[in-house]
Amino acid sequence: MDYNKNDEIYSKVVRAGKRTYFFDVKATKGRDLYITMTESKKTFVDGKESYQKHKIFLYKEDFEKFKDGFEDVVAQIAELNSTGEFKTDEYQPEKEIKNTTESDINFEDL
Repeated sequence: MDYNKNDEIYSKVVRAGKRTYFFDVKATKGRDLYITMTESKKTFVDGKESYQKHKIFLYKEDFEKFKDGFEDVVAQIAELNSTGEFKTDEYQPEKEIKNTTESDINFEDL
């Protein structure tokens, strides 16, 4: 397939309450793949609906470190939640960790 440099090669949308997350795979002019992650949050200003957006660019040389950091933080949250000291009724990441495999977050395929 021949992609234009502005084409999104792959896109994943995750809706989560008032926020929507966009994970987009794009290519540089040199054909290296990278990821943009955008958080879009619906807000109301003076009764008018608007969206706040925050974007992060993640390049291939950082995929592994990002994945390791993300997995470490999610595991730490699960451990902290298991102590009963923190609220766990809305989200229980320990369940997700048990069901998550390396292939679910496989940055090497990009």
